Amino acid sequence: MSKRDYYEVLGIQKGCDEKEMKKAYRRIAMKYHPDRNPDDPKADEKFKEATEAYEVLSDSQKRAAYDQFGHAGVNQQGGAGGFEGGNFSDIFGDVFGDIFGGGRGGRRSGPRRGSDLAYTLDLDLEEAVKGTTVKINVPRMAHCKTCDGSGAKKGTSPKDCNTCGGVGQVRMQQGFFSVQQTCPTCRGKGKVVSDPCNSCHGQGLVEETRNLSVKVPAGVDTGDRIRLSGEGEAGPDGGPSGDLFVQVHVREHNIFTRDGKHLYCEVPISFADAALGGELEVPTLEGRVKLKIPAETQTGKLFRLRGKGVTPVRGGNVGDLMCRVVVETPVNLSKRQRELLEEFQATLHEGGKKQSPQKDGWFEGVKNFFDDMKI
Repeated sequence: MSKRDYYEVLGIQKGCDEKEMKKAYRRIAMKYHPDRNPDDPKADEKFKEATEAYEVLSDSQKRAAYDQFGHAGVNQQGGAGGFEGGNFSDIFGDVFGDIFGGGRGGRRSGPRRGSDLAYTLDLDLEEAVKGTTVKINVPRMAHCKTCDGSGAKKGTSPKDCNTCGGVGQVRMQQGFFSVQQTCPTCRGKGKVVSDPCNSCHGQGLVEETRNLSVKVPAGVDTGDRIRLSGEGEAGPDGGPSGDLFVQVHVREHNIFTRDGKHLYCEVPISFADAALGGELEVPTLEGRVKLKIPAETQTGKLFRLRGKGVTPVRGGNVGDLMCRVVVETPVNLSKRQRELLEEFQATLHEGGKKQSPQKDGWFEGVKNFFDDMKI
């Protein structure tokens, strides 16, 4: 095998940390592993070269010797080239454990946990703000009650796998390489069911619909999640169940828009109320309240009703209700109403008073804009 620089073999910098080194080795080893390239001798050579480099650089003493003396430093220790000292199986299990189902510990300790589930819960704004309790139906996989999740017919039990001897792993020898893999017969369980349960057909799991009560705390908003422990999928081989995550989605409201702890709404007012002022009734989530409109109110004006918003679900001060007034232009005018408006319009500029400041300011800006263009 050619003695290329070990850092170059792994494609890493000399001062890189162990995590980066392991990641680089995994990438190369997965690409060139003999199991994935059975007919490619070059891949086998690259795999051995990368493994040799990792075996040296992952050992702090060997790495220090290599950094100082190069290949001569590690060859004197008997580390590189022959994998002496028994360190190879350790790094192999550490790096490849999740790829080939092995690792240093062999068979997994205990049954695996079931998968988590997600459920989208649609709520009205009132329900989200005040809190509620909702009934939901969730389909999921549960442990078979007939066999208690074992998969074996009642009165029998799973037996140790003959292929792996109940370990869940098998070892394959390739020269001086020893590869540990998941047992193809029991798929890593270590047990096989020779007489399967009639209810679950040996799976240990059956489909069921779970009826649950979900307590929704006051103040939740779209994107919040409620976790129900142990209400997810049941684990295989009698393993514990996962969790159920209830994802909150608040429907759009006809009147209010929510932004965090504050609520917003638009309040249409008549031309007369905007000019003369008045008092209006506006809605809140707690009922109607009076809103005083001062004279000469312009459209878009925001009025704040303190404490009429939302109490945040994670605590804090209650939000406010922001009422944005929109001046509504009257329609379907009678002849008399039109005459009155025309008379009113004719009096607007009497006495030299500016009674439409926004309009006058806007036209003044337009005039200046065109005057600047002529320069």
